[in-house]
Amino acid sequence: MPTGKVKWYDAAKGFGFVSRDDGEGDVFVPKASLPAGVEELKAGAKIEFGVVDSRRGQQAMTVHLIDAPKSVAAAQAELKRRDPDQLHGMIEDMVKVLETAVQADLRRGKYPDRKTAQKVAELMHAVARDLEI
Repeated sequence: MPTGKVKWYDAAKGFGFVSRDDGEGDVFVPKASLPAGVEELKAGAKIEFGVVDSRRGQQAMTVHLIDAPKSVAAAQAELKRRDPDQLHGMIEDMVKVLETAVQADLRRGKYPDRKTAQKVAELMHAVARDLEI
């Protein structure tokens, strides 16, 4: 049975396409060929499938999931959160930097310089990532 990766699949339309690993072109994947209980395929999922030639080209039959890509939620769950004490320290530092470097410039009617803005943005993104997990 050939293998390939899902290029795209539209659950509302009930079909999608797979690019074959052997380079023999794309294969149409109808909803009817999906395994029981599977309603859609995610782009990038690795599948194994049988192929039949139809009037419109190759069509996948009897699809088996080999390796589905991780969802965003699953990928985030694998990330390790910082220790609460460490995050607390980061937030305190962020507040100090915002008060001294950013707020002072804004009061004078100007934005902070690019280097300062980048450092502040990196710190804020790091704190936001830990809070979002």
